[in-house]
Order: sequence, then structure tokens, then C-alpha cells
Amino acid sequence: MIGLLIRLAPRQSLVWLVLHELRLSVAGRKIRAWQAVLGPILLLGWIAVGVAIAFAVQHVAIPESAEVDTGLLVGAILLFSFMTTQALLVSQRTLFEAGDLDLLFSAPIAPRTVMAAKLIGIAAAIALSFALMVLPLVLPIAVLGHPQLFGVPALLLALTLIAACLGLGITLLLAKIAGPRAARTVGQIVAALAGGSVFLASQLMSHGDRTTRSGAKILFDRMLESGFGSHGLGALPGKAAFGDPLATALLLGIGVALFVLTVTAMQTAFLSAYRAGTMKLGRTRRATSKVARHFHPTLFGAVFAKEWKLLARDPALAFQIVLRLIYLAPLFLAVFRAGSKVPIAPSLAFGSVVIAGQVVASLAWLAVSAEDAPDLVKVSPVAKRELDNAKLWAAMAMAAPLIALLPIAIAFETIPGALVTLAMTAFTGWMTGQLEVLYGKPAPRSTFRRRRSGSLIVGIFSVILTLVFGGVAGVAVYLLG
Repeated sequence: MIGLLIRLAPRQSLVWLVLHELRLSVAGRKIRAWQAVLGPILLLGWIAVGVAIAFAVQHVAIPESAEVDTGLLVGAILLFSFMTTQALLVSQRTLFEAGDLDLLFSAPIAPRTVMAAKLIGIAAAIALSFALMVLPLVLPIAVLGHPQLFGVPALLLALTLIAACLGLGITLLLAKIAGPRAARTVGQIVAALAGGSVFLASQLMSHGDRTTRSGAKILFDRMLESGFGSHGLGALPGKAAFGDPLATALLLGIGVALFVLTVTAMQTAFLSAYRAGTMKLGRTRRATSKVARHFHPTLFGAVFAKEWKLLARDPALAFQIVLRLIYLAPLFLAVFRAGSKVPIAPSLAFGSVVIAGQVVASLAWLAVSAEDAPDLVKVSPVAKRELDNAKLWAAMAMAAPLIALLPIAIAFETIPGALVTLAMTAFTGWMTGQLEVLYGKPAPRSTFRRRRSGSLIVGIFSVILTLVFGGVAGVAVYLLG
């Protein structure tokens, strides 16, 4: 379908380039046979759920109120944080990994057109993900008796445009300040913080509250009491979702104006950042130490140092680890919450084992499988077991902050429980890492764009292993407490 539209569109036009971006986005997704079959089935099921809800509320009034507007504002803030995260990730792929900008910028096409097509491609990638989640539920309700909800697609479009511009702007700013190489890692960290910012803020609010309300409920109540979600600018998302023409036009106008401003103002910055990212990934620095320190007298030391540097330079790992730390915050803060009567130490022990075990498994899988010279390693006069052990220890060292974090929190309640949790967490990480070492299939590191494409059976068994050992750790800490 996209190929037919490309042939019909005028050559070198904006529409032609945007369709080309969409085709590349679809073709770049590695979809397995079972996913190609299961995906449409799940989508049809989701649409059926939306239709069922639409018939159930067909004759039920859905009035706009302060509570509804505030709820829609909270939902819009949450969606916008996730959209900004996705925009940051897609912008980084476009800037540093796509590999087609050389041809596009050397073609007889205006750079502004290329820039606009890329930005629309980023927005389309974001819109597709969230539209598939929201619209199958909302559109049937709007068609069957509640036409005011046709404002929801317009709200999604406005949020998408603003998030795409913000994500690209942050990426270019980081590339300008920190340089292309550092910008990739820092950008992944910023993306993780953007995605978890609302969640983390709600948990901090819940920690400071003396009631049993959740963080989301506290945020909703405070916005409702202040009237921020039902009056002024805070009411725009709610009114736009209910089809208010002025609110819809204002939000769409802000999105379109920001899009045009981004295309016009960031064209030079985009070109500069792309050329810097492809020509030189970092600043050249004069060596200040002896070359000998880069060499190690033992096989273990050499392999450990090599794998540690490769893991530390992988931007996606920064995103993965920071995101896990953000979602560990509720467990960590629960220990210090005043008046808590829940025996939290066993829960912390269980969470520590499960999360750290999965992180070590991912790092070990990457260290063992992402090997640029597997043939040389295979014929080298060393035991494969020694190489794999060094790689596994590098993965364990990279995951050490996660392994130690929750046992430290448990130590405020029970020292023996903290020691048991630390031992079980390290042991489970070692076991899940051993699974990846035994069944890893080496391939060039450049092919590992997708973080989790290893064996499905090994992945399932690894999850079961972490759950079992997590349960053992939780029971042990409970008995010790």
C-alpha cells in the first residue's frame, strides 16, 4: 500500500519523502511469523472491546466535569512523558544510526524538506504506537452516540507534534553541549528520566503523604483541589478531548507552529549534529598516561576490561539501567515510609532478586552474543570457559549497583536479611548469566539493535528462575525478621 502511494506521489516532494520514511519504519521492524499472526488478532480483539464498551455506554451521558477534565489532564501528562521518551529514542536513531541522510542531503532536494520529512517520520512513529492503544477504544464510543469524543484524535495529534519537536530539540542540544558520542549515552539517560518522571514524582508525593493513597490519586486530588485541571491552560486537554473547537484549535495551532519553528530554526543545528556524529564521535584528546596501562598481564583481566568498556559505551544499556532504577524507587522508599505496617523487607528481597537477575541476564547475553570476531575467539589457544567467565564477571560488575541497592534498604530493618538478600541476588544473577553464557550465539555487535532477540526458551526459563529464587529470598528474609 505504501509502495503504491510512493509511486503516485510527486517525486522529491514532502509527501514522497514522508511515505519513504514510513516504509523504512515498517520495514525496519523485525516481525516474526507468530507476531504477524498474533498482532492483527490482538488488534481486532482490542477493537471488539471498544465496540462492546461503546454499546454499553451508548445511552449513558458522558458529561464534561472538573473531575473528568482533571483526569484527562493527568492522562495527557503521562502520555506526553512517554511520547517524549520515544521521540528522544527515535531522534537518536535518525541522527546517529539511520545511515540514509548522506544520500538525502546530497540529493537535489531542499534540506528543509528533508528535515520536515524526518520530523514527520518521528511524529508518525510516536502517533502509531499510542493511536493503536487509545483510538480502538475511543472511536467506537464517539461513533455510537458520543461525537464530542472525536476531539481525542486531535488531542493525540497535538501532543505528538509537541513531543516530536521537544525530543529532537533535546537531542540536538545534547549533541551541541556534550558532543555526539556523549550525547548518545546522555540522551538515553534523559529518555529514561522523561519516561519515568511522572511515575517517580507520584511515588515521591505518595512517600510524603501520611495516608494510604497512591501517588496518582494524590496528584489527581491536588490538581482537582487547586482547579488547575478544570480552569485556564490546564483545562485545554480535557476541553479538546470533548471536542471544544477553541481548545482543539489552540492545541493544534501550538503543535503546528512548534513544528514549523523546529523545521526552520533547527535545520542548521540538525545538519551540524549529523555531520559531527558521522565524521567524529568525540573530541580528540592528547594522551596523558602510558600506553602500558591499557594492557593486562592475564587473560581474565584483558577480557574483563574489554567487555566492561564495550558495555559502558553502549547507550542503550544506560537507558535500561536508569529505567530500572527509577522503577525500583517505590520499593526503596517504602522502607522509609512513616507508619507503614506492611512487612516490606521480604518484598524488597523478592524485587531485588528478580530485577537484578534479569539485568545480569541481559548484560551477559549482550557480552557473550555480541562478539565482532567469533571466529578468532573460537580458534584462539584459550579455553572458551575462561573467556565466558570473564564476560560474565564484567556483566556482574556492571549490574553491581542494582545488586547492592535494595539490600542496603533492607539493612535498615534487618542486617541478616540484607546479607541473605545480597547473597541470593548475586547467586541468581550468576545463574541467569550462566544460562546466557551456555546458550548464547555470537554475532557482530552492530547487528544487536534489538536488545532482546535471544532464545525465547532461555528467556522464559530465566524469568522462572528469578521468580523461584526471589520467592526463596523473600521467605528467608521473612523468617529472619
